[in-house]
Amino acid sequence: MNISDLLRTGWTGTSLSPLSEMDIAFAHMLQSLAPSQDPRHLWLAALVSHQWGRGHACLTSPLNMADAADQLAWPTSALQAIPTDVWQALPTLPWTQGDDSPLVLDGSRLYLRRAWRAEQRIRQCLQMLQQQQFVPAPQLAQQLDALFETNLANDQQRQACAHAASHALTLITGGPGTGKTTTVVKLLRLLQASAESPLKTILTAPTGKAAARLAQAMAQARQTLPEALAACLPTQAHTLHKLLQTSHQQPTASLQADVVVVDEASMVDLELMARLLQAVPRQARLVLLGDKDQLASVEAGAVMAQLCQAPWLAQNTIALSYSHRFDAHQGIGQWAKAANAGDIPALQQLWTEAPEGCLPHGSTVSRLSARQSHHPTSYQHIRSAWAEWLSLLSPHQQGHAASDAQALALLNSFAKLGVLCALREGPWGVNAFNAHIQKALGFADAPWFVGRPVMARRNDYALGLMNGDTGLCLPQLVGTEHRLRVAFADGLGGVKWQVPSRLAAVDTAFAITVHQSQGCEFEQVLLVLPDTPAPLLTRELIYTGMTRARQQLCVWAPEPDLLSQACSRTVRRSGGLSVAKSQP
Repeated sequence: MNISDLLRTGWTGTSLSPLSEMDIAFAHMLQSLAPSQDPRHLWLAALVSHQWGRGHACLTSPLNMADAADQLAWPTSALQAIPTDVWQALPTLPWTQGDDSPLVLDGSRLYLRRAWRAEQRIRQCLQMLQQQQFVPAPQLAQQLDALFETNLANDQQRQACAHAASHALTLITGGPGTGKTTTVVKLLRLLQASAESPLKTILTAPTGKAAARLAQAMAQARQTLPEALAACLPTQAHTLHKLLQTSHQQPTASLQADVVVVDEASMVDLELMARLLQAVPRQARLVLLGDKDQLASVEAGAVMAQLCQAPWLAQNTIALSYSHRFDAHQGIGQWAKAANAGDIPALQQLWTEAPEGCLPHGSTVSRLSARQSHHPTSYQHIRSAWAEWLSLLSPHQQGHAASDAQALALLNSFAKLGVLCALREGPWGVNAFNAHIQKALGFADAPWFVGRPVMARRNDYALGLMNGDTGLCLPQLVGTEHRLRVAFADGLGGVKWQVPSRLAAVDTAFAITVHQSQGCEFEQVLLVLPDTPAPLLTRELIYTGMTRARQQLCVWAPEPDLLSQACSRTVRRSGGLSVAKSQP
C-alpha cells in the first residue's frame, strides 16, 4: 500500500479517513524531503495539516482516542483509520529537527512552523507590552470620578480605564451591550487628560463593517461632548489589512501611534494578530476589545478566547458582564445566556414557551418550525419586515435615479433586518435563501437588478472595498442617462458608487452566514438552522447569531432538537497561547 492509499483508506485498509488531498500531499512532500520508515510519521504530518485547515493552531497529543475524537471531530469509523499508537511516534518525528524544520513539537503540541512562529510572536510582543508601565496622573481618582457614576454597572468599565492608565496592555471582553466601546471612549478621554500633547490614536477592526461601526460610535460620542473633549476622539477607523498593508513575506512597518484600539478582536486570526502586534510600538498602549464567547476567526486560531483564558494575562484582562442592552432574565438576553451556557433544559423551555411565527409584532423572541426552507408564509413575514426598505426602493424600481442621501437611507433601512444562515450550501443555506427571498420579494431573475444587495467577500484596495462591506444596486444619473451602480457606505456619512462590472468578488446578500454577520448589528434577526446535523452547528455560532439582534429575534429550527445539540457542542480550537510558558 502506497502513502496516498494508506492515508486515504486508513491503517486497516477498510475505513476511509476525512483527510483532504492537500493533507495527503503535505505528508508526501515531507516524506520526499526526509524519508521516514515509520508510517505513523506520515499520519502525524497529515493530521497537523488537517487541523490547520480546520482552524486549529496545532495538533494536540490526546490522552486517549476519546480525546482524539473530540479534537478531530471524526466519526468512530474514521478514527479506526488512525494507528492507535500514532501519538507515541511524536518524539521520533524527523520533520521537527532543526531551527528551520517544517514542523515544531512544543510539549504535547505539534505545529506547522508558521503557526508556531505566529504564536511565539504574539506571546513575545504581549509579554513586552506587559513589562511596559506608565505612571498614572496624580489626579487619576478624580478623573475617574468625573467619567463614571458611582454604581455597580460602571465598576468594571472604571476598572478597565484605571488599568489602562498605568499599563500598556489591556484586554476587554464582554458580550453585546456591555459597554466595550463606551469604555474605550472614556479611556481615550482619560489618557488625553493626562497627556502633555495630543495623543495619536489608531482605531482598527478586522472587517470593513466592524471598522465603520467603531468610527460611527466615535462620531456619536463626539456629538455629545464639548469641542475640547471631542477633539481627543479619532475620526476614522481602519481595517487591519488596510492598516498593515503588507504580505506575509514582508516585514510589517511599525505603526506611528500612542494608543492602538482593536475592536472585534475575536475575529482576528493567528497570523494577522502576530503581524499586528509586531507593528504596535513598544511605548504605545494596546487595547483589545472582543467577545471571547463569539465565533473564532475564519482562519486558523482562537486568539482572543485563548488570551482571555490565559493565567499569564489574567491581570491584563477585564471582563464586562453587565449588559445595558439585554436583560439576562428575559427576551434575547435570556436566550443568549442559555445558549452560551449550554443550558439545554432552559433552552428547550424557552423554545416551548416562545410564540410561533416569523418576527411577530409584540414578541421579542419567536420561533419558526416550518420544515420547508421555501415556506411561503415565512417569506411573507420577511417581506413585511423589509416593508420600509421596499417602500423607499419603489421609486427607483420605476427608474428614478438615487441621490447619495437616498442611497444611504436605503442602506440603513435594509440593514435593520438580518437573515442569518448557519450554512452556505444546501436547502437551508445562504445560497438557497437568497434565491427564495429574491423571488418572494418580486425581484427579477437577473445578475444585476435595482435593489440587489451585495456583500464584498474579499478586500479590494483599488476600489476601496473591504471584506464584509454591503452595497445596494440602484439607478444613478450618469451624464444624461440612468445607469445601474452599486452604492456602499463610505464610513464618513456618505456613499461611494461602483460600476457593477467591476465587482467580481461580491455575493447577493439578502441572507448572509452567521460568520459574515460578526461585527454587525440588526434591529431584527432571523436565525436559520438546517434540518440535518452539521459540524458548524456549535454553541458559539448560535450565541453569535442570536446576539446580532438588538430588538427582535426569530429562531427558525425545522428540527428543534438540533438547536439543543448545537448548544451542547463548543468550538475547541487547539493552541498554546493560554499556556503559562511555551518553549520550542
